[in-house]
This record gives sequence, structure tokens and C-alpha cells, in this order.
Amino acid sequence: MAAEEAVHGAHSEHSQGDAWSGGKVPFKASYGKLMMWYFLLSDAFTFAAFLIAYGALRFSMPTWPLPDVVFSTFPGGIHHAPLIFVTVMTFILIVSSVTMVRAVQEGHRENQKGVVFWMLLTVVGGLTFLGCQAWEWNTLINGEYMSVTRNTFGSHAEGGVYLDDEHGHAYKTGTEGEKFEAGDTYLLHAYHADGGHGDGHGDDHGDDHGAAHSDDKAHAHKPHTIEDRPGKEGAVEFISRRFTTESGASSHQTFGPYQFGALFFCITGFHGFHVFSGVAFLLIILLNVASGIYAERKNGYEMVEKIGLYWHFVDLVWVFVFLVFYLL
Repeated sequence: MAAEEAVHGAHSEHSQGDAWSGGKVPFKASYGKLMMWYFLLSDAFTFAAFLIAYGALRFSMPTWPLPDVVFSTFPGGIHHAPLIFVTVMTFILIVSSVTMVRAVQEGHRENQKGVVFWMLLTVVGGLTFLGCQAWEWNTLINGEYMSVTRNTFGSHAEGGVYLDDEHGHAYKTGTEGEKFEAGDTYLLHAYHADGGHGDGHGDDHGDDHGAAHSDDKAHAHKPHTIEDRPGKEGAVEFISRRFTTESGASSHQTFGPYQFGALFFCITGFHGFHVFSGVAFLLIILLNVASGIYAERKNGYEMVEKIGLYWHFVDLVWVFVFLVFYLL
């Protein structure tokens, strides 16, 4: 009897010891990696909300600018290249994800020089992507006057024919006007008294056309324009071509839904902030790797693996942004 009580007591003490020793590591992941997954999951909800909002507004509007027209410029003065530049941006980011994978692999092998090399390439890829995004924003803001509250890209709900040329001047008598189809996207060009236009898509609105009409009395009048902020100082005027629709209604070009510009800058800006933050963290961890801090821990460069999870998340989110915003 005494022997049984001794055995029972020993078993109880052993059970209590197990109860306070902690459970198994969840998913065989360390605390740091588990917290990173929690953060990425919560961040995914934010991006999902942005993209769902875009989809809801996109399909609830009667007209919406075509991304093929809006994003058709390329560095070097190249126009009419639909989505080529954003495709290059996407490729750069995907390649940077591959280099990040290689950095993690070299970390598992405890290869310090290999980690430094591949992380450095990842940083270069991230900076290149940010530079491309800065060029795209500059083109839309300073070249095409798009902003969070203004969308200079509009679309036609119905087919018809223009009464004015691309400079807003009435066609000469007997000249056939340019025709357009329902859904065609146009860009409102800023009006300048000297006859010039803001940067835009293609050569159909270049200065040569304006010079050709400068001596024509029929084109000497000010074209029909609309103001961004009527009555306010610093308002910008935009050339608005008049047209008639197939149903016989007369109208003129107007601004597109401002939600397009607002969502574009919010979504791509939010993602760009993530890329910028990722590059900053990569640089910090890269310096730590080079200094040998992680080599002393002998844990397979776990910190590199954690920042790798974040970088892959940023790349994956961009794929969804590309699919939803640029291709819909």
C-alpha cells in the first residue's frame, strides 16, 4: 500500500512538472516567425479590403478608364505600350523574391558571404521597383495631372463622333470628325494659352499639330475647356472635346470617376510603403549579417528567414494588385 502511494506521488509530481514545462512549439515555428505570420495575416486583411473596395466601385460605375490606356507610357518617350512598364515592375519584384529565397537558403547553410550577396541583390531589386513606381507616379501627377481627387481619364458610355479635334478646335466645314466607340478611354489635356499641351499618350496631341493650326482663323478661338476647381486660385483648365452620340445627344468630355485616382494612389502607395519598409529592414539585417551577429547564434540565420517571409508577402500582394487593378 505504501509502495503504491509512493508511486502515485511520484507520478503526480511528474505530471505537475510537465504541466509547467510548456507545450510543443506550434507548427514547429519559433515565436518570432509565428508573430510574423500573425502580422502578415492581419496585413493581408487590409490589402484585401482595398482590393474588394476597388472591385465594388469598378463594377458599380457606368464608365471606368481602361488600364490599357491609362498605363501605356514607357520611359524614353515611348507611348501606346499598354501595361508594358508595370509588367517590367512586376518582373523586377518577382526576381527580387527569388534572390530572397537564395539568401534564406544560404542562411540555412550558415554561409555568411552568400547571405550578404543575395540580400544585396534583393535590396537592389526593391530600390529599382521603388524607382519605377516613382516614375509612374510622376508621369500621372505632373504629366497627366491625375491626383487623389481628380481623374483626367474618362470613358464614353456610348459611341459617337467628335465635333472638335484633339486640341479642342472645331473641325473645318466638310471635315469628318473622329469617331469613337462605347467604352473608349480618353485623356483630358491641360490647356495652355500658347497652344501647348501637357505630356500625354502618343503623338496625336503634340506641338506640331498646334503649330499647324496657329495661322488658321477657324482655329484662332479658345477651345472649349473645363476647370478642375472653378473660381479657385490655381485652377487648371483642361481641353474638353465636344461630341454627339449615336442617339443624337450633344455633350463634351468630362473628368472620369475620381475614385479611380484615389484608389490607385492609395493602393499602390500603401504597397510602396511596404516595399520601402522592407528595403529599410533588409538593409539593417544585411548590416547585421555582415557584422557576424547572426553567425554567432548558429540558428540558420532565422532573422533572414523572418524578413524573407515579409518580402515574399509584399511580392505576393503586388501580384494581386497587378491582377485586380491593372488587368480588370
